[in-house]
Amino acid sequence: MTTTTKTVKALKPGKAPKVSRPGKAGRAAARRQAGLSQGQLVRRRFLGNTAAVASLVLFVLILVLAYSAGGFLGLPGWWKYTHNEVTDVLNGGVPTLQLLPFSLGEHPFGQDRLGRDTFAQTMRGVQISVAVMAIIGLVGGFIGVVIGAAAGYFRGWVETLLMRLTDIVIIIPLIILAAVLGQVASRSVPAGVQPYFLGLFVGTVVWTGLARLVRAEFLSLREREFVDAARIAGASSARIIFKHILPNAVGVIIVSVTLSMSAAILLETSLSYIGMGVKAPDVSLGLLISQNQEAFSTRPWLFWWPGLFIVAICLCVNFIGDGLRDAFDPRQKKFNARRAKEAPVPPAAVGSGHPGSGRDLAGTDGSDD
Repeated sequence: MTTTTKTVKALKPGKAPKVSRPGKAGRAAARRQAGLSQGQLVRRRFLGNTAAVASLVLFVLILVLAYSAGGFLGLPGWWKYTHNEVTDVLNGGVPTLQLLPFSLGEHPFGQDRLGRDTFAQTMRGVQISVAVMAIIGLVGGFIGVVIGAAAGYFRGWVETLLMRLTDIVIIIPLIILAAVLGQVASRSVPAGVQPYFLGLFVGTVVWTGLARLVRAEFLSLREREFVDAARIAGASSARIIFKHILPNAVGVIIVSVTLSMSAAILLETSLSYIGMGVKAPDVSLGLLISQNQEAFSTRPWLFWWPGLFIVAICLCVNFIGDGLRDAFDPRQKKFNARRAKEAPVPPAAVGSGHPGSGRDLAGTDGSDD
């Protein structure tokens, strides 16, 4: 074979690399996501998180158990005892709950030394603790969103004033400030609504972290093109904030509020434990632990059940918050090797130095000559 023939063959372009196409599962997933709204995508990502869905189911079951057993809004529950009803102590107050065969017995969680049913007290404690947690989260979330949005959008002296106020609240120990506000709430309102006012007062001091997050998000979004377009079109500041910026920051807000609610129930538990939260005749999970701390060595079940429900509620709320974070922010999505193998690979440019390209072969042939 002559040198000219070798050169002609070398100058022929090499075959383009074969482009891998997504498999059937990848194409089906792409078709399912086509045309979905943002809310549908978020819901689909959340439902794909097994831990978050399981935590949500468990949290709902806890709420259903607590409110159906203890009653709500004056409606009686299916359990025969109330949280403050005193009866005779049976068998030393030992729990009567049995798993095999399943049986609740007379007092499934046992009794305290006065004869009060621990199951009824725990269910009432779950109701109060979850209600206080929700109020703290909603009040703190509202204040944090308002202050953070105003500081991030208007800038100038408004931002300086609001951020200095935030710094002042941050440097005050949260447990001390919440305890003082809790004491004010307990002295100025009736006993029946005292836990809810406790949540309202404490919610006014737990907004600082959310305010900073919302401010940072607004500082980024206010410079985007769609905000400039709305401003040029003559939209007012209120319309820009509520119609354009806030919907794009709702993911950060929901996730932060959800995670702060887990810290709120621990804060309420701490306040009740030191005697500055929920007070008798009402009960909360923290108050139950505080009242029965001396009986830990003789009647440990009085400690087990409130502590178990505190841990379960906190873990559920944390996992739900993690699931919401992953759903609203696709960048948090975990790596999936199977989906990565099915993803399409972009074709390599011909003549980019690939071993199969014509340029590489021609250059090699020319150097040999």
